[in-house]
Amino acid sequence: MPMIQGQAEYERATGLEARFEELRRRAGLILAPVLFALTLAIGIPGLSGPANRLAAILLAVITLWVTEAIPLAATALLGPAVAVMLGLAPVRTVLAPFADPIIFVFIGSFILAEAIFVHRLNERIAFGVMSWRWVGARPARILLAYGAIAAGVSMWISNTATAAMLLPIGLSLLAFMEKETRISKSYGTALMLMTSYAATWGGVGTPVGTPPNLIGIAMLERYAGVRIDFLQWMMLGTPLAAVMMVVIFLYLNRAGRAGVKEAPGSEQLIRSRKAALGPWRRGEKNALIAFAVTAVLWIVPGLAPLILGSQHAVSQALTARLPESVAALAGAGLLFLLPVSRHERSTITWKQASNIDWGTILLFGGGLALGELTFSTGLAETMGKAITGLFPVSSLAALTFAAALFAVVLSEAMSNTAATNIAVPIIIAIAQAAGVSPVAPALAVTFAASAGFALPVSTPPNALVYGSGKIPILHMVRYGLLLDALAVILIPAMILLLAPWVL
Repeated sequence: MPMIQGQAEYERATGLEARFEELRRRAGLILAPVLFALTLAIGIPGLSGPANRLAAILLAVITLWVTEAIPLAATALLGPAVAVMLGLAPVRTVLAPFADPIIFVFIGSFILAEAIFVHRLNERIAFGVMSWRWVGARPARILLAYGAIAAGVSMWISNTATAAMLLPIGLSLLAFMEKETRISKSYGTALMLMTSYAATWGGVGTPVGTPPNLIGIAMLERYAGVRIDFLQWMMLGTPLAAVMMVVIFLYLNRAGRAGVKEAPGSEQLIRSRKAALGPWRRGEKNALIAFAVTAVLWIVPGLAPLILGSQHAVSQALTARLPESVAALAGAGLLFLLPVSRHERSTITWKQASNIDWGTILLFGGGLALGELTFSTGLAETMGKAITGLFPVSSLAALTFAAALFAVVLSEAMSNTAATNIAVPIIIAIAQAAGVSPVAPALAVTFAASAGFALPVSTPPNALVYGSGKIPILHMVRYGLLLDALAVILIPAMILLLAPWVL
């Protein structure tokens, strides 16, 4: 009977959510053109003609992103197109950001991730770690190992792919435990939420772990003239990811107590799944080689200045000749050169490679194009001065904490990629208007955009986990809001502490 009631509650919540989503989309389709037309017709006091036209576009774009009335990537294409039509800049200028070098980091890393996924290398890593004797059949250790795998894999491939890979493993483990032991329902909730939280938060450890990272890096370089290389990001992001993962584990382990000390048989289930993968295949080895080569090429240019000094000829040559985009493309290209067998001439086919997330790539390009226009039209400067006038923030610390709060709230209302596109240019403009360095506040936005823990819409892993039917929406909100609050405190505090040493 309780299971039937639980299913009925889930279906009722799902129905309400579906109706809300439909109303949200319809509202966006109406509100976006209305805001666009009113802003063009009436104008915003204090804005020049070009800045006002861009403000009209941004209001419409932000509305469409928040409501998801049309696909996010389609909105990202529509905004720059309208900007050209309204004469804000020539087409070559507006569309140039779609060929930004960071775009090719996305493409190369996505192709590498696709190869890892196609050859199931991620599953081998997951079952390999879960089968360690230390893990055994203890629920708390299973939760810890499961989260560590999700965070570790997500540092290098997309959080969506990581969650999609781990969710079936978690569901099968949970089904076995519920059948064979009297494990609590709260443990099932904790295990499912660990899938989402760890897959999302582990991605902050490297630039390629989640799209907001690359967006923040590109915008800091374009609008603030500050370059952060791969190794510098890892020196900042990995400790932050590790500390937050400890917090997540302690929280979920306490809130989701299993009620039993062991779940006998779970270790045999994991080992049988590992054995079913068989011996290492050539495709797995090739994917691992390509990934390892790319990782080395990403890290070495940042390591050389630490050892030889930034002015050394070798350091300067590596920085100039091995940017992250070239390393990513070289690694992806290697997949087409390494044969799997006499019949399979490459590790990945172009058809498989073309399955990468082109929507995220276009969303990034569109956000970068609109961000560029906010500075070239003077809208960013005007917005920065207006906001600092309304909310005077004179200290770096205050702005960094405010930026983290802004990003967390925004990422709960829309995708973290769209939130980063919107928030980073605004925060950089506010920092410049306030006369403080924009680096820490912009980094706070970038990291905090991945801290949308409370709603399915915030991140794809949240949506995947919620879609499993194992977590009612109120449980996700209740668990997530506390982590949101902790993130608002922890992220800016660690950035302010570590950034002066790393950057």
